Amino acid sequence: MKIHEYQAKAILAKYGVQVPRGEVAFTPQEVPEITKRLGTPVVVVKAQIHAGGRGKGGGVKLATSVDEAEAIARELIGKTLVTYQTGPEGQKVSRLLVEEGLAIDRELYLGLVVDRSSQRLVLMISKEGGVEIEKVAEESPEKIHKVFIHPGVGLQPFQAQKLGFAVGLSGDSLKKGVKMMLALYHAFIATDASILEINPLIVTKSGDLLALDAKMNFDDNAIYRHPDIRELRDISEEDPLEVEASKYSLNYIRLDGTIGCMVNGAGLAMATMDIIKLAGGSPANFLDVGGGANAEQIRNAFKILMSDKNVKAVLVNLFGGILRCDVLAAGVIAAVKELGVSVPIVIRMKGTNVEEGKKMLADSGLNFATADTMGEAADQVVALAGGR
Repeated sequence: MKIHEYQAKAILAKYGVQVPRGEVAFTPQEVPEITKRLGTPVVVVKAQIHAGGRGKGGGVKLATSVDEAEAIARELIGKTLVTYQTGPEGQKVSRLLVEEGLAIDRELYLGLVVDRSSQRLVLMISKEGGVEIEKVAEESPEKIHKVFIHPGVGLQPFQAQKLGFAVGLSGDSLKKGVKMMLALYHAFIATDASILEINPLIVTKSGDLLALDAKMNFDDNAIYRHPDIRELRDISEEDPLEVEASKYSLNYIRLDGTIGCMVNGAGLAMATMDIIKLAGGSPANFLDVGGGANAEQIRNAFKILMSDKNVKAVLVNLFGGILRCDVLAAGVIAAVKELGVSVPIVIRMKGTNVEEGKKMLADSGLNFATADTMGEAADQVVALAGGR
């Protein structure tokens, strides 16, 4: 789950991370009073969307007066902001963060993420703050300094100090940097975060360290433990079909292809998408209905798939383990009849009662195509969707 920058900063402040003073505004009329309360010569007006690259996209602007701040707010609220992360369709701006301007001496990058290969958290820092860290990682990986955190002992002060030295912090700034890194780690663990990025982390002229920007994502599987964080979800920033799928406990991510995929198991779903690409097609989605999917979930899954007007054919690739293949077949038949699915459907299933399931599909009178292997299924569905 993603949240906005101002929400992430509010969480981090609770754990002792220093952030700029600021307030959120939902209308341009709120901005003048916020600007007056901040009382600084310069304020920063920042569009709040779930995407990076807002500065380059024109979503972060400086104002030197109340009138200028309000004018910027009128320009940004309601605007569709396009950045390298939103894609060409962009995202609509519905709220702004208005913050105090600060005298910046240096900009750093600080990030805490899960490293799957080492099965540990990794804390990263770089002198290249304020730029796309992905670009730095690709072009100059030596500029990113890392420490891997043992899950049994957590982040240690000496590790944070090592990173501080690596980017040239010293004296009070080093002490403040170590304190911030430890606070960020504490916040990450306490909130079941999956990503925490400060880009940029600024060092001011007076030697203070502040999170000038903040990004936090959270583990969906642990969000039930944090009702306060769950309430921060902004569904207007999410794809409507993904929001709808979440209501039925379906793991769905919309893509831009033409072949709808319905699979049980995340690994099998990824393999299915890969083999569709290998066959020359393009998946329209990732959809994992879960190992214990029932007929109702299958119906809801088809409803989601058919709501995407780009889908020209559907590949159902399910393993009958917890879910028997005859139960799967009954669910697919019922869903197709009820929803009036008109696009071609290719079904590949393996497991318990697979022959019974195939017979039910054949006797249904519906236009199903079946396949025994994933390769055959992919070739068939790509052809039915319009070929390579």
